[in-house]
Amino acid sequence: MKFQLGLVGGGVMGEAILSRLIASNAYLPSDICVSDPMPERRDLLAKKYGVQVTPNNLVAAEAEIMLLAVKPQSLNAAAIGLADSPAPCVVSILAGVTLAQLEAMFPSKAIIRAMPNTPAQVGAGVTAIAANALATSEHLGLARKIFSAVGTVVEVAESLMNAVTGLSGSGPAYVAVMIEAMADGGVAAGLPRAIALQLATQTVLGTAQLITETKLHPAQLKDQVTSPAGTTIAAIAQLEKAGLRSAMIEAVLAATRRADELGK
Repeated sequence: MKFQLGLVGGGVMGEAILSRLIASNAYLPSDICVSDPMPERRDLLAKKYGVQVTPNNLVAAEAEIMLLAVKPQSLNAAAIGLADSPAPCVVSILAGVTLAQLEAMFPSKAIIRAMPNTPAQVGAGVTAIAANALATSEHLGLARKIFSAVGTVVEVAESLMNAVTGLSGSGPAYVAVMIEAMADGGVAAGLPRAIALQLATQTVLGTAQLITETKLHPAQLKDQVTSPAGTTIAAIAQLEKAGLRSAMIEAVLAATRRADELGK
């Protein structure tokens, strides 16, 4: 049976993409085959999403497009025999695995490297994609179809993929730490823990949505909230004193450097 999409790896991110593809009707369950070595994962995915499952990666690789969603350290084992698959296009979400490495494994194929992030699980992710020379506009369209189901898509040069990893790939952890710290501040000020967390989470969510919809620069939004001699400027002064802005910049750069190291 010929499938439109072969998903090699049914882990957390693979399932996140799978669930959104089906929920958005980008693909029908009958269009997708998922391969995974774990019987319990195969059973869960088959029952939950109605897709075809198999322990054999070659079956999934016979699809029109092959999506690699295994752990980077498992790629060599998972890719055995896949180079001869009829799939004309390979899409990889493996962090740190370059187009050159993928081209060595899958010669003469269109290859698209993608870096999604964990908000993809709720359809609010952002994915950066980079393609090799054999990828056509049609192949890029297929990749956009897949990743648009889990959020927004941007196209970048591959040389910037590690920077993408440092910013948006690792970024949900930075935001989670910030939300946790804001909630702790609320608790310190006397709020119940549950209410403090709700206030902090919704404030971050709402601010991101406001910037997205109004196209305001973050500095403009900050100025709108900051009254002369008010509470907000007192708080911002403390953030600047603690070096929050510099710490965030250095965090992105540190993650980018680590991504560089892992890719070598």
